[in-house]
Amino acid sequence: MSSTKYIFVTGGVTSSLGKGIISASLAKLLQARGYSVTIQKLDPYINIDPGTLNPYEHGECFVTDDGAETDLDLGHYERFLNVPTSQANNVTTGKIYQSVIEKERRGDYLGQTVQVIPHITDEIKHRVKLLGNSGKFDFVITEIGGTVGDIESLPYVEAVRQLKWELGNDCLVIHLTLIPYLAAAGELKTKPTQHSVKMLLESGVQPDILVCRTEKALSEAMRHKIALFCNVEPHAVIESIDTDTIYEVPMLMLKENLDSVVLQKTNMIAREPDLREWEDFLYRLRHPSCEIEIGLVGKYIELKDAYKSIVESFIHAGTLNSCKVKLKLIHSETIFPENVGEILKGLNGIIVAPGFGERGIEGKINAIRYVRENNIPFLGICLGMQCAVVEFARNVLGYTDAYSTEMKSNAQYPVIDIMESQKKVSCKGGTMRLGAYPCSVKIGTKAFETYKKSEISERHRHRYEFNNKYLKEFENNGFIASGINPQENLVEIMELKDHPWFMGVQFHPEYKSTVAKPHPVFVEFVKAAKKHSGN
Repeated sequence: MSSTKYIFVTGGVTSSLGKGIISASLAKLLQARGYSVTIQKLDPYINIDPGTLNPYEHGECFVTDDGAETDLDLGHYERFLNVPTSQANNVTTGKIYQSVIEKERRGDYLGQTVQVIPHITDEIKHRVKLLGNSGKFDFVITEIGGTVGDIESLPYVEAVRQLKWELGNDCLVIHLTLIPYLAAAGELKTKPTQHSVKMLLESGVQPDILVCRTEKALSEAMRHKIALFCNVEPHAVIESIDTDTIYEVPMLMLKENLDSVVLQKTNMIAREPDLREWEDFLYRLRHPSCEIEIGLVGKYIELKDAYKSIVESFIHAGTLNSCKVKLKLIHSETIFPENVGEILKGLNGIIVAPGFGERGIEGKINAIRYVRENNIPFLGICLGMQCAVVEFARNVLGYTDAYSTEMKSNAQYPVIDIMESQKKVSCKGGTMRLGAYPCSVKIGTKAFETYKKSEISERHRHRYEFNNKYLKEFENNGFIASGINPQENLVEIMELKDHPWFMGVQFHPEYKSTVAKPHPVFVEFVKAAKKHSGN
């Protein structure tokens, strides 16, 4: 078997061009040709991970099975490939420097002066090769965050230069760049791309393939011009034209022969791709039989990326239900008892999103009371589930001061509380339940109808739990725990008996929804919302 091939994806001109989508699309095409592929993200920020970052700063924090808090691009990797990622798939500058400093303190460098080159770059190269050295993958695609020219990215680009020199044909660089269209001039401009490639060349890295984001098609003459000025072959200038869905990108890249060029340049066999399942998904996505509208109640709705996995999960679940899910993003701070009916009017279902902190909590509780009393399908995720518990305690059990101790430490009825074992931990990250945990599902419940099995595993990212002291009273009044963590006897799923579809889950089902396997919780919720709409 040939050695692992390393592909680096860099970006130029501007951020947010879609390096993650291009990386995931290329990986999908290589996978469709029978190769084993994984993708990793190198993030140039100095945080150890995005776990403590405000969603407004960096969008959603994605969580892997092994408990890594990672960049949201890992969600794209999993959704496209249907292969779980891990700690090794996301590396930050913070992790790199932390590792190097720990080695220096232990004396591993034997008194050497510790420098960016070779110590930081060696650590980066080591992290890049970890996945390749596992022997599991034919291709390791490494996306480098940020934009070429950023001071933070320089050590990563230097590591790529060294690896390209060391690995030869087993390594290639794809540079994603922008070809802007100037309406005033009525033409596309290649100059920003030329400057971006020149900047990469100044760091000693010659890109092998250029992927050009554009809103207008590139002419053959323009491709040849880009190739000439950027030292790449004309067939290695790939057009990435704007599209209405990210799931179309693999097909566009197939048409542009991106994967064929990669296989040719790495001396790998170009097997025929099998994309029948992907094409079937795209057909169903573009030909829904009906449309439903679901309200997403959250406090970060100004930034859609804050709920990226949830948004994508509805796309997956919608196609399986032959319907288009239109999401109405509702800021929880705008919902009050007097206007809740007007705000939620006409919606076929409500999802209350996860989050941390007190801001917007009462609006979420107002929304939950309305959907519970009006038999509208409801899904609460993590904090959304906890808000449903608080709402039920206040308005059904009569505990008007019921709350979570996250919001009110001296609540008279702490129906949501932190576990005793967590109270002594001073570091915030140390109190989190992160990654995959088992859950036992009770037979005869909606949760069992949803999963069709009694033992499941789901990913968590939370700190507070349902307070079991109140469980019997909740269940006596029809709000039952249909899913329990068997290891610590923690409530994982709560559902309302006498309601068309009302479920709260302590975990994050959105992290495990993929194109190939839409998550059953979202599938059943969309099915219930579709039924509520009359379709």
